[in-house]
Amino acid sequence: MFAVLKTGGKQYKVQNGDVLRIEKIAADAGETVQFNDILMLGGDTATVGTPLIEGAAVQAEVIDQIKGEKTINFVKRRRKHGSQRTKGHRQKLTLVRVTEILSKGAENSGVKAAVGKIATAAATAPKAATAKAAAPKAKAAPAAASGEGDDLTQLSGVGPALLKKLNAAGITTFAQIAAWTEADVAEFDEKLSFKGRIEREGWIAQAKELASKS
Repeated sequence: MFAVLKTGGKQYKVQNGDVLRIEKIAADAGETVQFNDILMLGGDTATVGTPLIEGAAVQAEVIDQIKGEKTINFVKRRRKHGSQRTKGHRQKLTLVRVTEILSKGAENSGVKAAVGKIATAAATAPKAATAKAAAPKAKAAPAAASGEGDDLTQLSGVGPALLKKLNAAGITTFAQIAAWTEADVAEFDEKLSFKGRIEREGWIAQAKELASKS
């Protein structure tokens, strides 16, 4: 029997005993987690979800938290004559071994669901922290209206469209972006509709550098 599961925006065809490298999930080595987004089950007969199969799941044991191969990206900043840099990145991954494929009854298994680390941090952030993060946004509106905000288009990949979205969300200065937490990054990944780009482009590091010069 095999299953097709979805996690971290990717799909994997798995069988019992398979070892996978997946996008990092919030779990420690030795824990058992359950993947509930099952798109297909196969065997003597195949079952295709619409889009998911209700009650189906894949359980797996977490072997280790690892990093992928190092990749080198070349970044050239717009509107900065001669300003360019290289950036190394190693994707955080989780190594898991499939232990069981459930065709039904997954909701009663008692095994915790496999979720990404950033999603967990955003979901469990205390209300006080959320209110604190919202405070700078409330102060940002007058600055935008009076033309006192920073030129956010100096950040890699920020054009007129993204600038408009950032301003609409109350983000007008480099200092605000430089102070973002993991929960803030997850929130703006959703608001700006480009998952992972903030980290890939290095906005926070760029914002800190630019804020120190202003």
